[in-house]
Amino acid sequence: MPSLIASHAMAASAIAPFWSVVIEVNIASASAGPWPVWTVRTDSEAGYNWGGRKGTSEPLNSLEQARRIAGLAEEKLAQDILILDMRPVCTYTDFFVLCSGQNARQTKAIYDEVRQGLKHGEDLLPFSVDGGAEGTWIVADYLDVVLHVFTPETREYYRLEELWEDVPSVELAI
Repeated sequence: MPSLIASHAMAASAIAPFWSVVIEVNIASASAGPWPVWTVRTDSEAGYNWGGRKGTSEPLNSLEQARRIAGLAEEKLAQDILILDMRPVCTYTDFFVLCSGQNARQTKAIYDEVRQGLKHGEDLLPFSVDGGAEGTWIVADYLDVVLHVFTPETREYYRLEELWEDVPSVELAI
């Protein structure tokens, strides 16, 4: 049985090497006897949407993603939200989203809201996150967009807006 499944998976990847394949196992199937039932489908057939908008296979572009992050932060009452267009000055990201919470507890809540909103709304998770334990400066790297959530004291100390003052800012809403 396993060699048959492997040949199905290999055949699927040979037909369309750019598709992701989802393998589902139904162990409780009465008609299969002692053997589990294996189903191989493409990710879109299985209803998965990796990094795209719900109901489409098209992912958010980096500006839409930055605005979505800013909107989610605003829902948790983030203050001084700013989107910086980093494309003219660096190659590792397109936008920075900067915002502040009143204290470490609120910065964590803001980050959690953004993470959950993108996870459930866009099927998107950060590549890496740092600062979540302390909560004074949380950095979430979504590759095209980097989210910075500060407490007011930490934001004043590091002054990223002054560091990147030559970078254009972007309107929050379209």
